Amino acid sequence: MKKQRIFAVAVLMSIAAGCASTARQTHTKNEGKLYKIAVVDLMILKRQKLGALQLTKDIGADGLELDMGGLGQRETFDNKLAIDSVRKQFMDKAKELNLEIASLGMTGFYAQSFPERPTAVKAVQDCINTMKQMNVKVGFLPLGIKGDLVKYPELRPAVIERLKEVGKAAEAAGVVIGIETALSATEEVKLLQEIGSPAIQIYFNFSNPLKEGRDLYKELEILGKDRICQIHCTNKDSVWLQNDPQIDMKKVKQTLEKMNWKGWLVIERSRDAKDPRNVKKNFGANTAYMKSIFQ
Repeated sequence: MKKQRIFAVAVLMSIAAGCASTARQTHTKNEGKLYKIAVVDLMILKRQKLGALQLTKDIGADGLELDMGGLGQRETFDNKLAIDSVRKQFMDKAKELNLEIASLGMTGFYAQSFPERPTAVKAVQDCINTMKQMNVKVGFLPLGIKGDLVKYPELRPAVIERLKEVGKAAEAAGVVIGIETALSATEEVKLLQEIGSPAIQIYFNFSNPLKEGRDLYKELEILGKDRICQIHCTNKDSVWLQNDPQIDMKKVKQTLEKMNWKGWLVIERSRDAKDPRNVKKNFGANTAYMKSIFQ
């Protein structure tokens, strides 16, 4: 009887250990779903090219930020995704490779002035239309040269007025436009309050607070989970993320967990300055590192 009791206790302990192990595995699996890693087609040198999807797969990322194309002096973006057959190719290829389109980027605005360009709102509306057609929920909008409200505070009323228009269009479409500014997190909160639309949020970029000497982790906390739609999780080009002394990525993860934020972490730069055009090597290394921390 004594041996039977010992055997029974051992079996129960084994079952309990198995359950605990399963719980740990499930928890880890669920944690991995909180954060997905993407790359930017423009930065992997495949702007609006179908081959960007296979390259994203080869790099090991979960998805891609697709660019809307160049802007220049056009009324709107040079957007091949507006063509039904081209758009379908991208969507079919993404499905085939089990990839997601994390966001659409309006990087053409980097060299423009969002508050001054006459057709700025129309261009963003075109992006929103494409987002709806592709079922993409986030659009990335840099405010451009004179959208820098630190250098050009006099253009703030124009920025706010236009973003209110964009906000209404985004709300109607059920999407979010994430803006990138030169402001501190505290000032960004004020800006969002003035705009007054839940469809206008911050597309946070690690490099912005770092180059201004601000505390990256505090900036995230000040904005909070409901004001950040997506994150460009890289710094300026110099070294890979795993070798960057300016970013403690484990602390970033702890901060985001504390905020209860989840979503896409999009790798934009952090290329090895000694070998900047080696796409697979740079983005593969950064993706693998991000996954090791966040998944």
